[in-house]
Amino acid sequence: MSHSLLLDACLFDLDGTLIDSTPPVVRCWSALLERHDLDPAIYLAKIHGRPAHESIRDLLSGKDEAIIEEEIRWLQHMESTDVEGIVALDGALDFIAELDRLSVPWTIVTSGSVPVAGARIRAAGIPTPARMITSDDITNGKPNPEPFLKGADLVGLAPEQCVVFEDAAAGITAGLAAGAQVIGITATQTAHVPAGIPAIASYRLLSIAPSGGRFALTIAR
Repeated sequence: MSHSLLLDACLFDLDGTLIDSTPPVVRCWSALLERHDLDPAIYLAKIHGRPAHESIRDLLSGKDEAIIEEEIRWLQHMESTDVEGIVALDGALDFIAELDRLSVPWTIVTSGSVPVAGARIRAAGIPTPARMITSDDITNGKPNPEPFLKGADLVGLAPEQCVVFEDAAAGITAGLAAGAQVIGITATQTAHVPAGIPAIASYRLLSIAPSGGRFALTIAR
């Protein structure tokens, strides 16, 4: 049995959605948390899918502003230089190649900064979109819908014409709030896709074809 969606464009989160960046994320964030006597086992799950600067401000609430700004810069440097272990998710490269072959508009909408996102995209071998949305382009990060509203605008379409691919609870909430259709990605985590949202662990479960001036995306079961 399969499930199909009609779309005009695809908006992809990056970490956990197109790539598995778990090893460097754990290394870098654990180092930052331990610098402040915070237990990574407790706090790592709370940072996923949100802009790093927002998470750091929450975690270090009450600290001097100079310390917070320094830690934001420190983490960005660490995450933009530590790319060991980053890989594209199963089938992601082939699926993007098929989107390009069919001229389906797509872009990346990530909570990462330009340096971090760029380093991870290159490490995973993902094609770099001509333009994408990063934490540097937004005022309100996921779960606010702003990132995906801007992503839809970037591809010149309404959010309702787009399908959002997301792995994190914050991102799924943002995509739905923007008015887009959402597909959950469960390759690196499975607990954050709510009931009623189609989910895949591999892009090899997807096929796409032109359909009446739009594109039909089919999810194999």
